[in-house]
Amino acid sequence: MLSLGRLHLITDTRPGRDPLAVLRAVLPVAGADLVVQVRVEDDATDREAYELACRVTEACRPYGARCLVNDRLHVALAVDAAGGHVGADDLPVAAARRVLGPDAVLGATAREPVSAGAAVDAGASYLGVGPCHATTTTKPGLPDPIGPEGIRAVAEAVSVPVIAIGGVTAATVPALRAAGAYGVAVVGALSLAADPAHATAELLRALTR
Repeated sequence: MLSLGRLHLITDTRPGRDPLAVLRAVLPVAGADLVVQVRVEDDATDREAYELACRVTEACRPYGARCLVNDRLHVALAVDAAGGHVGADDLPVAAARRVLGPDAVLGATAREPVSAGAAVDAGASYLGVGPCHATTTTKPGLPDPIGPEGIRAVAEAVSVPVIAIGGVTAATVPALRAAGAYGVAVVGALSLAADPAHATAELLRALTR
């Protein structure tokens, strides 16, 4: 199985958020256990995505943390990121693999075993699976939560790491891990935390129990 950090931080670039400040607080605590997924708003320019991804990759390098770029694979290539992540409305997984090459980390989004297996067969290195729980802090219009049992169904069907996403908190991590999740991806659990470093430590403790 791919060696991958268990805690994925997805950048929160909505108005009023400071993803780099959050990252600076998280990195010393998480180190190489962290994967940062650079995600920008749909109306962000490629230049804005590139500049953020540059700063994230530079910040991650001394800690051994990996940086991936969501959706905009040309930006991932431009900043020499470790790879990228594609969702259901992005490039097909097989096409994304051709863009990134055979050695890059490539994540794909899945909700159930059939699409999960197809994504792995097409070249996905890991799967982002969810939403696990209801969340109103990030993307609107998300499908119904699949809960730990949905995570279990996917984890039992594939041999790559399953990263649970959607409304994840330190309190919900143990059930997700018991269901087979390799790790978790978070936005609000860190970007909205009063103390992101403390919140990171709590998430890591829950992931490694």
